[in-house]
Amino acid sequence: MAQVVVNVNGRAYTMQCNDGEEVHLAELGELLDSEIDRIKDAVGQVGDVRLLLMGGLVIADKLADALKRIEDLEAQNRTIQASRNGAMRQGQELEETVIQRLDAAARRLEAIARQAAQPPAKAQSSA
Repeated sequence: MAQVVVNVNGRAYTMQCNDGEEVHLAELGELLDSEIDRIKDAVGQVGDVRLLLMGGLVIADKLADALKRIEDLEAQNRTIQASRNGAMRQGQELEETVIQRLDAAARRLEAIARQAAQPPAKAQSSA
């Protein structure tokens, strides 16, 4: 286990974490300390426990907002994917329709070309 010294509200706290998580833990400590500083600027020094609680609640509120935003984006992504799938189906149907119409037009043109290639019928003379 690794140890990290986290400074919050001017006090050092030695914390343990898994090896390799030291930088992340230090960043979390800095985040909490910055929230505590903002709260102190707004309400003054109201005691370590109350400041830590208020800081934790502010961060929890931001987390809740972020989780809600993620849920909204995932729902939006599902809607977009469903629309995309519908558009792809419509595109495939349109492609099939165009292919069928082109095939029918090609058959008609071939029939016209065959008729045009046949020698004209001779007119019968009445003498």
